[in-house]
Amino acid sequence: MKAVLRLTICILLFWVHPADCQSKMVKIKGGTYIPLYGRDSLKVTIVDFQMDVYPVTNKEFLEFVKANPKWQRSKVKKLFADKNYLKDWKSDTELGDQQSLKAPITNISWFAAKDYCECQGKRLATIDEWEYVAMSNETIPDARTLKSYNEFILGWYEKPKTFNNEIGSTFKNYWNVYDLHGLVWEWTLDFNSVLVSGESRKDVDNDTNLFCGSAAVGATDLMNYAAFMRYAIRGSLKAKYAMKNLGFRCVRDINE
Repeated sequence: MKAVLRLTICILLFWVHPADCQSKMVKIKGGTYIPLYGRDSLKVTIVDFQMDVYPVTNKEFLEFVKANPKWQRSKVKKLFADKNYLKDWKSDTELGDQQSLKAPITNISWFAAKDYCECQGKRLATIDEWEYVAMSNETIPDARTLKSYNEFILGWYEKPKTFNNEIGSTFKNYWNVYDLHGLVWEWTLDFNSVLVSGESRKDVDNDTNLFCGSAAVGATDLMNYAAFMRYAIRGSLKAKYAMKNLGFRCVRDINE
């Protein structure tokens, strides 16, 4: 009921067409799992929820900022987004010449991503929800022990980024969700609940400085190392940061 109310408010207040307020979602059946890095060894319980099939696109976010001027580049408060926010856009309501409408939106702060999802009657996924869905490959819900699964993820972490690949360009996993690995990093609701030791993040001005390798000594194998990289990037972030390879997708509680 609350989700319906929020969606109605989104439409009435910001003149967003209903079709623009919704994107395709799939049901994720809950269960338990043991996180590989950044948590203790206790099992985490995940309840059923829905997740967007794809990351939010340039097209979808463009429509959002047109309807919500406070999130346009020239109007956003510095408290909620740093200087990299939508920096490749031509203007407040125009993408850059080389940006595809079907590519995932990046250079987005956590505040903007959170507000976008809430406008849709949704929210950002928690770290555990994201990790739970992302540990699957094409055929099984937990593929973390498979060499091919970990090689794919680590290969993506190592290769140069083009930053303009379109959604759906990676594999569809067990849950029928695309692009959790191989396209962009993604914001989570509680990203700053993860503490990873390493050098200071003070005065970080570029994307590459957000990565810290020193804490990787805690990872015992490649499977843990792949998970460590995700926890490391999350631990490096502040909510107003906007990065060229960091996007987001939304989830929805089923009991609403």
